[in-house]
Amino acid sequence: MAKRGKSGGRAGRTAAVTAEQTKGTKPGGPVEGVYYIDTGDCELIADQDNSTGWLLKINGVMSSHIDLADPLFLDFEYMRWMAALIESRWPPSGIASGGSAAGIGTTSRLRGLHLGGGACSLARYFAAAYPDARQVVVELDGKLAEYVRGWFDLPKAPLLRLRVGEARQVMETLTPDTRDFIIRDVFAGALTPRPLTTAEFNQHVRRVLAPGGMYVVNSGDGPDLKNARDDAATIAAAFAHTVIIADPAMLKGRRYGNMVMAGSDVPFGDDPQLARRLLGGAVPAHLWDDAQVRAFAAGAPVRHDPPAPVDGPGQTSHPSIAE
Repeated sequence: MAKRGKSGGRAGRTAAVTAEQTKGTKPGGPVEGVYYIDTGDCELIADQDNSTGWLLKINGVMSSHIDLADPLFLDFEYMRWMAALIESRWPPSGIASGGSAAGIGTTSRLRGLHLGGGACSLARYFAAAYPDARQVVVELDGKLAEYVRGWFDLPKAPLLRLRVGEARQVMETLTPDTRDFIIRDVFAGALTPRPLTTAEFNQHVRRVLAPGGMYVVNSGDGPDLKNARDDAATIAAAFAHTVIIADPAMLKGRRYGNMVMAGSDVPFGDDPQLARRLLGGAVPAHLWDDAQVRAFAAGAPVRHDPPAPVDGPGQTSHPSIAE
């Protein structure tokens, strides 16, 4: 459920290449078309407003935007908000408040984990903003990961590794205290799969985050905001400090869209530069502090994994992560 930062009018364009024509081909740079992937199909669309821009749709849903000439350009507002929030805690040297590319360089060796790959827009952004960062992108679809590697100028391992796997399974195997930030941007249709939204999953996130780390999620919802409230309640139950970033119409339940939520074991602080960046985009956003997040989530249930079914005397099955 990605919302672009500017009006486009190209999402409905007819693909220049059909899925049958591209099936089995090896990616060698972006070419407009519909491509078969392991979980369905994806469509690569040239950005008519930007000669070096590309849009990626996955199973009919807009997923990502890449500017081949400028890795620090993020077209989707919610990605800009995520970047601004992370940079407010770990300021990269040479990044202006608008996120422009002048004078890139920092000695901060951030360790990032991205759950959900798409076109790796944010991972590519952070690789440019923090040249020494070490990032892992977990992508369920192996064919999509192969295409994205071929289409876009992604940094090579160990700076950026693409790991094919299911996000929860991968998270449960990771070493404690090894990531400074974790981003959850995984969708099946309009919502994040439930196993990635529960209190038990958040405990795995807390275990993997280093002290002072940050968990940032893209929470999609409609006007009733039920999913967003449940998400907020579950994150607030796991972390001592929380924030929400969204535009006023979304916060008031007036439209479908995205909220950025974050949790941490340390306060987010009061960064006036962050507030200015959030208000300065094409879709100005507000930041709710911990008290506002908890008031928003009041009365909403904390999500939990389903109880493990009992197979027989003395035997218990593990709950399915695919539910």
